Amino acid sequence: MRTGYDLELVHLTKRYGDTVAVRNLNHVFAPGSYVCLLGPSGCGKSSTLRMIAGHEDVSEGSILLDGHDVSALPPAQRGTAMMFQNYALFPHLSVRDNVAFSLRMKGTDKPTRHKRADEMLALVDMSHLADRLPDQLSGGQQQRVALARALVTEPKVLLLDEPLSALDPFLRIRMRTELKKLQRELGITFIHVTHGQDEALALADKIVVMNDAVIEQAGPAREVWATPSTEFVARFIGGHNVIALPGGKATVRADAIRFAGDDTRDGTAATIVAVEYQGASVAVTSRTDAGEDVLALLPEQEFFAAPKSPGDAVRLSWDDRSLHRLRA
Repeated sequence: MRTGYDLELVHLTKRYGDTVAVRNLNHVFAPGSYVCLLGPSGCGKSSTLRMIAGHEDVSEGSILLDGHDVSALPPAQRGTAMMFQNYALFPHLSVRDNVAFSLRMKGTDKPTRHKRADEMLALVDMSHLADRLPDQLSGGQQQRVALARALVTEPKVLLLDEPLSALDPFLRIRMRTELKKLQRELGITFIHVTHGQDEALALADKIVVMNDAVIEQAGPAREVWATPSTEFVARFIGGHNVIALPGGKATVRADAIRFAGDDTRDGTAATIVAVEYQGASVAVTSRTDAGEDVLALLPEQEFFAAPKSPGDAVRLSWDDRSLHRLRA
């Protein structure tokens, strides 16, 4: 597959009657990148993906792929392919014929389309099940077939709408690894919609965080996690506390919070309200005298060297260098 296509959203807006689902988005997706659109339900991420795919009309603005405006083109002519959340496989067609279906619609002859389908099934390690029907496959196997079917048209951009949500947790982690590996091998842009922070951090080169129809923050995964720009991003991405300061608010990471010694008056007075064992770490939530909840993520050994219980009075401390000021 040829790589090197960039995708650009220019003042992209979607309205449903009086409701604005997507408001004036401007963003460039770098060629060959794995991008996650991350945000809560109803934030506009799926509407954005469906507009890129051509399954939703654009209310205002445009979608440029490789410098060409594709906003008015039907899905099959855009150079994009979409993998749906429910996989949408045809139950009466074999795995091979499901993968080859779009080529059949284009009039490709049977030997050519079957050869191409077999190449795609080999790519997703499903060659041995090519003659089965979808209901004879597990959820993970169905997902691989849907992926092969999306890739058979040689898209410039692959669009994935919460592709892992139907899988059990173990398989979800395995498929994350496989998706990332496949994207690197193909070198094409993947745009993946999710509301799972762990999923976005594990997969994405770039994360685009959406909230209330707009982009709140976009950047490399590590940058978005380490330096959230707004209170919403800090709270949604997880692992951060939002703390009031004179003149604004700041975040401090949960793994930067420590408990000062019992014999000191340093730090912030608080009361333990919850303790949650998480294996390698222990999550301890305290409530300050000002009523703010503060999460501390302590290494397991450190916590059990001086364990705490709900109701214990503590003093919280952190290095001021770990504070990150938020945009208002």
